[in-house]
Amino acid sequence: MRVMHTMLRVGDLDKSLDFYQNILGMNLIRKHEYPEHEFTLAFVGYGEESKTAVLELTYNWGTDSYDLGDAYGHVAIGVGDVYQACDKIKEKGGKVIREAGPMQGGDTVIAFVEDPDGYKIELLEDK
Repeated sequence: MRVMHTMLRVGDLDKSLDFYQNILGMNLIRKHEYPEHEFTLAFVGYGEESKTAVLELTYNWGTDSYDLGDAYGHVAIGVGDVYQACDKIKEKGGKVIREAGPMQGGDTVIAFVEDPDGYKIELLEDK
């Protein structure tokens, strides 16, 4: 067994694809429209879908926002240098909501960024 993907509902697919591709550096793996059911799926990630978990961005046509609720936490992405990653994200117009630094009660370096829909993305030092 393995984790295949995590689905996030997005209000503006173009903005979301711009964020995940141009700010976080993911690749668009595949995209398909379902006109008969009025939704589009776009899969993004850092590697082949058959070998690594990816994100499924679901755009339901005509829905431009969602209530994220309080159960959702975040998606974590491992990076070599969290400080440098935050600098690059800010340079590209991304929103850093928790600057890079040690996590509470530990020494692992983390940061948080936010995507266009308000989803939290943790940047985690990948040793």
